[in-house]
Amino acid sequence: MSIFQRNFVVLQKQNSMLIIGIAGGSGSGKTTVVKEIVKQLPKDSVVVIPLDSYYKDNGHLSDEEKKKINFDHPSSFEFKLLNKHLDDLIAGKSIEMPVYSYVTCARAKETITVQPKKVIIVEGIMALSNPALRKKLDIKVFVDADSDDRLIRIIGRDVIERGRNYGEVLSHYSLWVKVMHETFIEPTKKYADIIIPQGGQNKVGIDILLSKIKLMIS
Repeated sequence: MSIFQRNFVVLQKQNSMLIIGIAGGSGSGKTTVVKEIVKQLPKDSVVVIPLDSYYKDNGHLSDEEKKKINFDHPSSFEFKLLNKHLDDLIAGKSIEMPVYSYVTCARAKETITVQPKKVIIVEGIMALSNPALRKKLDIKVFVDADSDDRLIRIIGRDVIERGRNYGEVLSHYSLWVKVMHETFIEPTKKYADIIIPQGGQNKVGIDILLSKIKLMIS
């Protein structure tokens, strides 16, 4: 791609598309923040790209091996594919977003077709950890929450949605989640343009973010 073509793509993105990265620890309330944004923006103007969709396919592993997967390490994600998909969306092309299952730890054969929208939200624990991805983000958000509150949400989510029992959740949290949060996720707060404390309960913080988004796409 020539310099002229790259500049054209950047100009095209600036004129027609806003890319937002929303990061934060597991159970911090990122999904609640995203839902509020989507609800407040014009219909069909926004698409959400969950970082969880880009977990590497581990369907070939045994059940015992799957239990040892560290979902909270940057190497668990296929950032190369995510960055390519974002480049395609910026260029006005549709993408086939993977579908990942925590139950099977594998990608489904089916994909989800995603069309370019005026607002693209990349949401996930490592949304601010990848340098190439950060360069594409117009607004970088970190959703913060107390560790005890996050653990309570993690227990409820993993038991109901991911088929784990209480003991497995606590073991996985102490072995991986807590350490990975302190090592890889919390440090990315320094890259954030906006920090929203108290997670999805912070209505004022969400309103400030929404005002910024509406101003930039108006």
